[in-house]
Amino acid sequence: MTCPPPRLVFWESTAGCNLECVHCRRLEVSHDLMKSDLTTAEAKRLIDQIVIVGRPILVFSGGEPLMRPDVFELAGHAKGQGLLTALATNGTLIDEPLARRIAQTGFDRVSISLDGADAATHDEFRGQAGSFDRAIGALNLLREVGVSTQINCTIARHNQDQLSAVMELGRSVGAAAVHYFLLVPVGCGEQIAEDQMLDAQEVERRLLEIYSIEHRTDMQVKATCAPHYYRILRQERRKEREAGATNIGHRGAGGGHPGGHPGGPAALHAVTKGCLAGTAVCFVAHDGKVFPCGYLPAEAGNVRKQTFAEIWNRSAVFADLRDPSKLTGKCGGCAFKAVCGGCRARAFYETGSYLDEEPYCAFEA
Repeated sequence: MTCPPPRLVFWESTAGCNLECVHCRRLEVSHDLMKSDLTTAEAKRLIDQIVIVGRPILVFSGGEPLMRPDVFELAGHAKGQGLLTALATNGTLIDEPLARRIAQTGFDRVSISLDGADAATHDEFRGQAGSFDRAIGALNLLREVGVSTQINCTIARHNQDQLSAVMELGRSVGAAAVHYFLLVPVGCGEQIAEDQMLDAQEVERRLLEIYSIEHRTDMQVKATCAPHYYRILRQERRKEREAGATNIGHRGAGGGHPGGHPGGPAALHAVTKGCLAGTAVCFVAHDGKVFPCGYLPAEAGNVRKQTFAEIWNRSAVFADLRDPSKLTGKCGGCAFKAVCGGCRARAFYETGSYLDEEPYCAFEA
């Protein structure tokens, strides 16, 4: 069976990283490249196999992808195959020569993580003093060489009151987009969940705030790992129509991360549905294992043993996630399940089943 092609493929180019973030999806972080990382030849073969299935955006993530010495060679290979490419980095390694190299390689978007609007908030969460200033410096350097940038901000209790400030910070450094990520309790995130996870009512308030932010800025704003935002979009639009609000224009909202169908900058902000794990998105780990997303530890296959097409089209895990009728709990009976679907990773964290209900949703049908 041939399935619709993926819209985004996230490749964990290495598990190595120079930071030790408290919310990392990995429990163990190496400050060096991993021996189990895909080799250059294996990575090129992966890219070639992805192109057979479709033309998704390929996101070079990590760990810290800039630790791979061949990352520009591989990105050039992907560009040569007609893929849009994005680089997801913490920004701390980017100096002026590296910024120029990123521009020359032709990355369509570079996302830099900022988990707070000030150094104290961000640095504590990222586990390294000075990481905020280096990330801001990287955003400025990339702007100077003409690279499109976005800020990725993980929302948790430590920064939930800084959403507007993060957006303004993005404006000040010339970012094209701000993507707000709801914390997913996996890896280190599971260890801090009790302290940092917003409850369902707090999530609802923050998603409504993001909706408000989206309407008062020309920047691209997205809520990701937050599929219930798509319910909120429809509920709020209905209220506006009923109130006769004709002066509010929606700018679209997507699935988080640099994403969209190929076709230029606008494709990086395509309108989508809620949870895309295994339906339009997948994650290839540094050792070749394939998962629905980077936060859902349900293995669908391994590109060292199978082709990417075999995994994408035939995985039993992906088949489950592509069938909304299999959802259970309140997600299974929700009128918005076709546009939301609930976060499958948070359901897995809460119950051990990725088909169970989203535990951080306040909506009751």
